Amino acid sequence: MPMVTCWRAAISGKSKWRKPCSKARARHGIIPPIEILIVTAEEVILFKFMSKVTKKTQFTNSVTVSIPGTTANLGPGFDSFGLALDVANLVTITAEQKPVILPAMVAATGKSYFLGSGLTPFPFSWKIKGTVPQARGLGSSVTVRLGTLMGLNALCGNPLSRLGIYRLCAELEGHPDNAAPAMFGGFTIARSHLNPIRLPVSPRLRFVLLIPDFEVATPDARKVMPKSISISDAASNAADAAVIATAFATGKYELLRGAFGDRLHQPYRAKLVPFLGDVVTAGEQAGAIGGWLSGSGSTICCLAPDAVSAKKIAASMRTASPKGARMAIVTVDNKGARIVKS
Repeated sequence: MPMVTCWRAAISGKSKWRKPCSKARARHGIIPPIEILIVTAEEVILFKFMSKVTKKTQFTNSVTVSIPGTTANLGPGFDSFGLALDVANLVTITAEQKPVILPAMVAATGKSYFLGSGLTPFPFSWKIKGTVPQARGLGSSVTVRLGTLMGLNALCGNPLSRLGIYRLCAELEGHPDNAAPAMFGGFTIARSHLNPIRLPVSPRLRFVLLIPDFEVATPDARKVMPKSISISDAASNAADAAVIATAFATGKYELLRGAFGDRLHQPYRAKLVPFLGDVVTAGEQAGAIGGWLSGSGSTICCLAPDAVSAKKIAASMRTASPKGARMAIVTVDNKGARIVKS
């Protein structure tokens, strides 16, 4: 099979010049090309970039991306705090000669990539496998969107930066709290119009996940939230969020005890996961530093100081939950999204 070009324009066998979008969208981290020679699939594509370093880029037909699952909010850090976990989905993107029917989310993500990058669209296929469950508050939609974006970007010679891809993903998600840790790994503080802050997390810590046997859709979980909260509740959330950020920045994780309380979303989402309070309390009584509703649920996460205590915490959390839930004990993923096969 001939090498596939990301521009897919010279299928007639005749070379020609073409310029991409007249103005590269700098906010998505695109390196603006001066000129691009579009040739046949059997020839070579020549890129001349506005860069100090000139590098010849090779293109492949298929690429596989590993995207970690994530836990977001961590109580008071609504739509901002996130952690990458050592569970992942593998997304494979393959360039095709003919159009392929894609899931709506994947098709929309592909459209966003080509619009954001200014590149000419080409048909591609998509598949996913892994250990991140769907609609359980562990960032499954980000694994789909970010995997598709990174896969397409790799097929096209990586014209977008990691930061640019993150911004596209956050726009598609509607909130950046899962996209940031999935892309960059570790603990992240995502901000709507500024670059996220990323902090490494000790591999000694364990995240004990109770994963119920039912789904909670993010739109449904947002509908139950109030349109406003009191000043005192807002102040309490701000203080606890500051403590969480300080603990991860300094590595003084004992500061996290008592900091995962929330007054903005968890009390209202508890009706969707009615055993939330009991499970967190059981985990804390067994030695957990604290616990929270992971994203919009239904997964509940408790933080254990080490691997030994994690087992005791998991057993206690299970006794406070209904039948059908499963347990998982995982560590942090400090690497974030990465290409594993190309």
